Amino acid sequence: MTDGIEAITSAALGLALDAASLRQQAIAANIANAGSVDYVPLTVSFEAQLEDARRSLEAQGHLDAASLAGVQPRLEAVPLDASGLPPRVTLDGEVARMAQNSVHFQALVRGLSKHYALLSAAVSEGKR
Repeated sequence: MTDGIEAITSAALGLALDAASLRQQAIAANIANAGSVDYVPLTVSFEAQLEDARRSLEAQGHLDAASLAGVQPRLEAVPLDASGLPPRVTLDGEVARMAQNSVHFQALVRGLSKHYALLSAAVSEGKR
């Protein structure tokens, strides 16, 4: 069965919100541990998974909410540099990433709110 566009939109926005929330946690951990010796910074793996899902779904020719079930944001350690050491955490860089992520999260919440408002309007207008 093919889901409606509302299910796909809700699933995609929900996953993106989960990723933004997890990214905020990773950035906070990086800031908190910036001065720790041998700390390996964290990042979130999501966009690459989403792109892989998009490519595989493009080959299938259709998209449904169940297809997105395998895409889950995950915390991962930042890869070591060429010398085998973890990259240094720069507070300025992390604060900039946190600000960018906050704006991204707010935009996603606004988008989800508008999506639900449209669904609500469709349901309430259908009852008249």
